[in-house]
Amino acid sequence: MSKNTELFQKAKFLMPGGVNSPVRAFRSVNLEPLFIVSGQGSKIYDIEGREFIDYVGSWGPLILGHAHPEVIETLQEVIRKGTSFGAPTELEVQLAEKIVELIPSVEMVRMVSSGTEATMSAIRLARGFTGRNKIIKFEGCYHGHGDSFLIKAGSGALTFGEPNSPGVPAALAKETLIAEFNNITSVQYLFENFPDQIAAVIVEPVAGNMGVIPPLKGFLSDLRNLCDRYGALLIFDEVMTGFRVHPGGAQSLYQVTPDLTTIGKVMGGGLPAAAYGGKKEIMEKISPVGPIYQAGTLSGNPLAMAAGLKTLEIISRPGFFEELNNKSNWFFEELNLFIEQEDLPLSLNHVNSMGCLFFKKGRVANFKQAIQSNTDLFATYFGLMLQKGIYLAPSQFEAMFISAAHSTKDLNYTLEKTKETLTYLFS
Repeated sequence: MSKNTELFQKAKFLMPGGVNSPVRAFRSVNLEPLFIVSGQGSKIYDIEGREFIDYVGSWGPLILGHAHPEVIETLQEVIRKGTSFGAPTELEVQLAEKIVELIPSVEMVRMVSSGTEATMSAIRLARGFTGRNKIIKFEGCYHGHGDSFLIKAGSGALTFGEPNSPGVPAALAKETLIAEFNNITSVQYLFENFPDQIAAVIVEPVAGNMGVIPPLKGFLSDLRNLCDRYGALLIFDEVMTGFRVHPGGAQSLYQVTPDLTTIGKVMGGGLPAAAYGGKKEIMEKISPVGPIYQAGTLSGNPLAMAAGLKTLEIISRPGFFEELNNKSNWFFEELNLFIEQEDLPLSLNHVNSMGCLFFKKGRVANFKQAIQSNTDLFATYFGLMLQKGIYLAPSQFEAMFISAAHSTKDLNYTLEKTKETLTYLFS
């Protein structure tokens, strides 16, 4: 029995499914997970000593790669002074200042410890600010595991949400309306039927949890216009895209300004950190200044703040994003050219350093199109790539992340092995 298998068997007796987050269990690719012991640059190493080029990057945060020396040095300096105080520190003020500097719509920010906390808090704030209860989310967009978000589309013409997880009250699910991503008509229809009841629209400006799906031209600006017309807030969930697709997030890339923004992943530099922020007049409704309550024992803890601050400092240096985006776009465009030349039944979406290969022919612009992908074929592809030393997200519907640590050699090898594997699968 391999060390990975032995440890997984033990883990399953101690934790549900043997993991602390479902996708890590590798169930959708019919394999057992690897237990990782270390990472350096673009590589990770499992408990059996095998090396893999990593394109998961802790699900997006590691834009600098693993164990970046400047981040590690910063953490070593801070940890000697203590791990957490439950009191204000200068580091959280400095990180807040940096976030406000980089993200154009954010005037004030509140630190939390996870993306789920950020989105839950933003929705509570939107409801409290507007005095309305309903929200609109998009089918296939993931905003963490808060009750208001674990909702699937209903079957009626008016798309009332229905719980897609036991434990979510049906009464709460009815306050979540479901629209189709990249279909502005579906959003307009909901506003017309509930003109005075919708507190907010929450959207991933680049969807990253049904694969990677960029917004169609005009979609985000049309959302902005509808929210303005009906007095609802527009919330961009940039937990994944913030500081990833652009230093100012997707809102800077697409030049659309939301009322509230949630961020995470990159902003923590690999440690648990997230935040939500926006217009001052809205943010000042949060306790202790305003009546809307939200708190967190480890919010703004010095380790996460230090790692995040150093990460944002590095990505703000001249040329960082130009270099990252150039090599990422080269990789995805070369792969797309191969798919077109070979006329393979695949679709590739990417926005700068995040991308997704769908095992489906034709464009993927929404959830219905994404789930037409051949997940069995993806699972085979995943296993073959893993054998070649390439660690991808173990799900058809997750993103591939390229980091600053991925070298030309890494990308050339990955491209070569991807072509080799796809040729084998479709021969």
